[in-house]
Amino acid sequence: MLSLSPTTTPKPSGLFYFTVPSTIPLHPKTLKTPTKRTHRPFSGTPRTLLQYNRKPQLSGETPRVVVITSGKGGVGKTTTTANVGLSLARLGFSVVAIDADVGLRNLDLLLGLENRVNYTVIEVLNGDCRLDQALVRDKRWSNFELLCISKPRSKLPIGFGGKALVWLVDALKARQEGSPDFILIDCPAGIDAGFITAITPANEAVLVTTPDITSLRDADRVTGLLECDGIRDIKMIVNRVRTDMIKGEDMMSVLDVQEMLGLALLGVIPEDSEVIRSTNRGYPLVLNKPPTLAGLAFEQAAWRLVEQDSMKAVMVEEEPKKRGFFSFFGR
Repeated sequence: MLSLSPTTTPKPSGLFYFTVPSTIPLHPKTLKTPTKRTHRPFSGTPRTLLQYNRKPQLSGETPRVVVITSGKGGVGKTTTTANVGLSLARLGFSVVAIDADVGLRNLDLLLGLENRVNYTVIEVLNGDCRLDQALVRDKRWSNFELLCISKPRSKLPIGFGGKALVWLVDALKARQEGSPDFILIDCPAGIDAGFITAITPANEAVLVTTPDITSLRDADRVTGLLECDGIRDIKMIVNRVRTDMIKGEDMMSVLDVQEMLGLALLGVIPEDSEVIRSTNRGYPLVLNKPPTLAGLAFEQAAWRLVEQDSMKAVMVEEEPKKRGFFSFFGR
């Protein structure tokens, strides 16, 4: 059975691992008295109580510039950016999501905004349009805006680099409408010039990985590059987790991943077939009604991102297998 207590004492080896949130989200009808949040520095254990009857408290200086990266392609960076960004908007925070993938942008597709992108950052830098014209406001949540670096199948000018993206972030801070609470940068795959450009203005990072050795090796390499660039606040999201494969010892557990990378855990996203459906519809998971497990996991990750908290990986004991008659004969 899952141990939902945040103070569960880990058991010795011989067990497999999985992660659960430190607390279960409480429904307003069942929550009689709000639980006070204890303010203390991060000590490796989560401190946030996920509640649906209050707004999370924004920590840190605004705007929070967060780069979402991984190193390896196809692990879910763009999906994470879309769902976490809209979750932040639903919590009442203003968000600007920047698709920094040059020539291969996909964030507009996942948000269903591909037909509304008329101008990009390149036109802004060339003086062909204003910054507010390049920002695409989501009709569902007006406090969420999308900004694309370039159009599909286009190349950036030679002079475009990290300094240009820093100027862009500074321009967003100085807008007349006010500075956004969050600036999310969807980083391209790889560790080439596009990666360096995307991480330059960021002061914190969310590393998206899957529990396989190829993704983990790339994630470890990217972690080192982020630290060399001065980004120390790095949290991890483990995507596409399958409990059945963890039970069969065919997939690494989330605790094993955390021990290998040594990063604070922001969220665990289970494998969900609804991801493909939502991508094709341009309708993020967090907007689905009723919500899916993956959508709820993204919402909880966004909550922890706001309060600069993390979740805790606990161990789950494997259920003993039933022994039949032929088991006495070694079958």
